[in-house]
Amino acid sequence: EKMSSSLVARLLPRLSTGARGAVRVAPAVRWLQVESATTSPLRRALLYLPGNDVKKATKAVGLNVDCVCLDCEDAVALNRKEEARETVCTLLNTLDFRGADIAVRINPLKTALAEADIEAIFSNETKPTTIVVPKVETQEELTWLFDKVEHVWDTLPDPDEMVNVLVQIESPTGVINLRDIVMMDLQEVTESYALKVDGLIFGSDDYAASIGATRTKAATELLYARQAVLTHAKAFGLQAIDLVNINYKDLDHLRQESREGAQMGFTGKQIIHPNQVAIVQEEFAPSPERIQYALELEEAFNSHQESGAGAFTFRDQMIDMPTMIQCQNVLALARKVGLAPPKPEPTPIDSEA
Repeated sequence: EKMSSSLVARLLPRLSTGARGAVRVAPAVRWLQVESATTSPLRRALLYLPGNDVKKATKAVGLNVDCVCLDCEDAVALNRKEEARETVCTLLNTLDFRGADIAVRINPLKTALAEADIEAIFSNETKPTTIVVPKVETQEELTWLFDKVEHVWDTLPDPDEMVNVLVQIESPTGVINLRDIVMMDLQEVTESYALKVDGLIFGSDDYAASIGATRTKAATELLYARQAVLTHAKAFGLQAIDLVNINYKDLDHLRQESREGAQMGFTGKQIIHPNQVAIVQEEFAPSPERIQYALELEEAFNSHQESGAGAFTFRDQMIDMPTMIQCQNVLALARKVGLAPPKPEPTPIDSEA
């Protein structure tokens, strides 16, 4: 269904109120906004580490990876879950990951393991900045999560800042229900003061297994689901984190797959080995050539705006609003990773142009 004007009017004030979903943009106005790279933590590479492996976590401190995810789910054997949970809490309290986004992947929702994870992690002295929630299939599961976390939050004498949520889509049911799942951060299902949805992750291997597909290098068997996750994330101003490459020694294919994901519009990629960090983070950052082009285009645009000109020609191309928004997206990310100079005094873009 199309979003009604009254719904848009109700959502727009929330862009500046600080309420849950405050940085989200209604689909009807999303195209007017610069990419959310400036408001969310960098997650070009999201590195999974077994939650019960202190040695690997300690080594990760010096990796300069955007996001470290301490895993209580797939990377941990069933008989080591309690150990992993306790170890993760200790690591959160003792390790300094030097500015990285620190995430914890909990066990699947509505299980005793997930409840124990939530109780331990959210009552811990140091909380993660992000939690990854695997195998989400319905909006009701997220409602359950929000309620459980807020129950723990209410017992704390001095709660920390809100924690980001990355929702992992790993099944056909999850793909079918994507619209309802991402609407969680727009609908007044729960105005959480503890959690905010910040992105979607595509769980490729679980998805392939669930549909009976054979995984291939080309990943054409995953194309529909991959693009569905990406499209829904971008429609609601969320990050989109691409599939994992489990062949961690094949760095040429990793680069090719990372470049493809970045060109499709994904903001980052899941990884499982330290050797994958540099390649993935390089491919999910703008190239020097793209940055230089965007800087020159930004300067030309500002000059034409000051002179009152509308559409203009730049390097034999007619420049319109979609081109300028792509330019702003490139520069927002480049500036965030330190590859471009600070933004000059902005010239407002006429949204009615």
